[in-house]
Amino acid sequence: MTPDEVERLIEAEIEDARATVTHPRGDHDEDHLAAVVVSPAFDGETLVDQHQRVYDALGEHMTRDIHALELKTYTPDEHDEQ
Repeated sequence: MTPDEVERLIEAEIEDARATVTHPRGDHDEDHLAAVVVSPAFDGETLVDQHQRVYDALGEHMTRDIHALELKTYTPDEHDEQ
């Protein structure tokens, strides 16, 4: 899967999400990706729950098309503080 495809899946499934997906450290191995996802839907959720939302959005792609996903999730306020 391309980073753009992964971004579209995440943004379609998580309300008001903005996803940025890249190949980590310039690695162009197609099944290793890094994602930063920002959404107000994460407000009040634990980090584990936030990550689970992203995994759920990707569904079976996580086992079929994506071997590894470096994931960072933030609420908009948390992201603005970065």
